Amino acid sequence: MLNQIVLVGRLVRDISINKTEKGKNVANLTLAIPRSFKNYDGVYDTDFIDCTLWDQVASNTASYCKKGDIVGVKGRIESRSYEDKEGNKKYKTEIIAEKVTFLSNKTKEDKADE
Repeated sequence: MLNQIVLVGRLVRDISINKTEKGKNVANLTLAIPRSFKNYDGVYDTDFIDCTLWDQVASNTASYCKKGDIVGVKGRIESRSYEDKEGNKKYKTEIIAEKVTFLSNKTKEDKADE
């Protein structure tokens, strides 16, 4: 069996690199991905998908991509559980990115409009 996913979307915010206790680079990004169909009100909904990037993938993506850029993410789906501050068990499903492809950058004119 194979656990593989490919997503294309816009970065919701700039990416920042963090270091683990063992010195590994890690970054988190959220992709905004519009759905291909309209909802009951005739509007296209958008899904926001969390992705985790490690090591060189994290460094390269943080160096070259900014909020609003379109990227492709190839990776795997991973789920985990953890306890929140109140001791309640929570579950999280995320994408572990194995490859990020830079598809388009916002132009200077687009950025000036923000």
